Amino acid sequence: MPTLVMKFGGTSVANLDRIARAAKRVAVEVANGYDVIVIVSAMSGKTNELVGWVSETSPLYDAHEYDAIVSSGENVTAGLMALRLQEMDIPARSWQGWQVPVLTTDAHASARIEEIPTKNITAKFGEGMKVAVVAGFQGVSAAGRITTLGRGGSDTTAVAFAAAFGAERCDIYTDVDGVYTTDPRITSKARKLDKISFEEMLELASLGAKVLQTRSVELAMRYKVRLRVLSSFEEPSDSAGTLVCDEEEIMESNVVAGVAYSRDEAKMTLISVADRPGIAAAIFGPLSDAGVNVDMIVQNISEEGRTDMTFSCPKDQVLRAEKAMNDAKTSGAINFHDLVADEGVAKVSVVGIGMRSHTGVAAKMFKVLSAEGINIKVITTSEIKISVLIDRKYMELAVQALHDAFELDKAG
Repeated sequence: MPTLVMKFGGTSVANLDRIARAAKRVAVEVANGYDVIVIVSAMSGKTNELVGWVSETSPLYDAHEYDAIVSSGENVTAGLMALRLQEMDIPARSWQGWQVPVLTTDAHASARIEEIPTKNITAKFGEGMKVAVVAGFQGVSAAGRITTLGRGGSDTTAVAFAAAFGAERCDIYTDVDGVYTTDPRITSKARKLDKISFEEMLELASLGAKVLQTRSVELAMRYKVRLRVLSSFEEPSDSAGTLVCDEEEIMESNVVAGVAYSRDEAKMTLISVADRPGIAAAIFGPLSDAGVNVDMIVQNISEEGRTDMTFSCPKDQVLRAEKAMNDAKTSGAINFHDLVADEGVAKVSVVGIGMRSHTGVAAKMFKVLSAEGINIKVITTSEIKISVLIDRKYMELAVQALHDAFELDKAG
């Protein structure tokens, strides 16, 4: 039998009625002749509740026990989904991560999947089981302890299962009906895409689009897993959702596929740093060790052996970055005059595989922002992306103006 992976997020299994609704969707695919692997998240809000209980009980908690506790939400959903399917006379059973087993690293709260042996589930399919309901977000380390994959990890679980079992497709059910050219809450002209390439989706996910976890898209791209993002609240159809696929499957598309944004950014500048070989490593090494997620980096022209170094990071990591830089200065690893943080910025990006073969995208983007009176603080580019850092108060205006300028409301 061909295999299909179906993943249901927290809002899609938020209560018993929604679990029943999701189970009906699974039943349709069983009737279509698939062996189905269902990956479930915890019921909406449950993981946050569990995390709160951990923090209240033990502020400096043991990471092993943290994972044991916060992974339990998915176990409840998996059991309830299996029971609902059994009530519909569909042979189903639940699987926790350790039962599959989903073998992971031992980096608790941010483990990575190393292997998913298919033997146990395949054997049960051979005995007549039609649906394996697997608790997402969790696995087991070599030491036999429960691990979790980080927030949004059920997406990664689903893609990993699709790759391991050679699934025909991996359907991700969520509370949106697909991937849009930008956030529909910012512009009503945002258009749902029928297809988007892995590379474009990876850029959009990493830039702040919350539809899919970045790691899940990386995994899908590596193993060529066809993903479909669709709503669990709308009636299914052949044209439902957005297909995330290989570039070769997309015949023609707009030069720009979408406009993404990240609201809570900060711009940090080290003023008057000694310009010498190894200075970049001396700066960004301590930032990495401190867990600061550095994105855009700009170095000014050197003058009299000194230079300014600017980088961006999430706003909630500013204090961590300041401490890392001041500690490095105290130890003598780096020397700078001042460290200035601007927490009132946002990142806006245009993304599209068509940018590889079309010129003038950057010029058009900068012209549009200039016409709206928006000053660009930092620019970075890649083969299929151009990102700018601007004042946060202009973020929505920038997104709307760029969406209009590149005519993203029209199909390619």
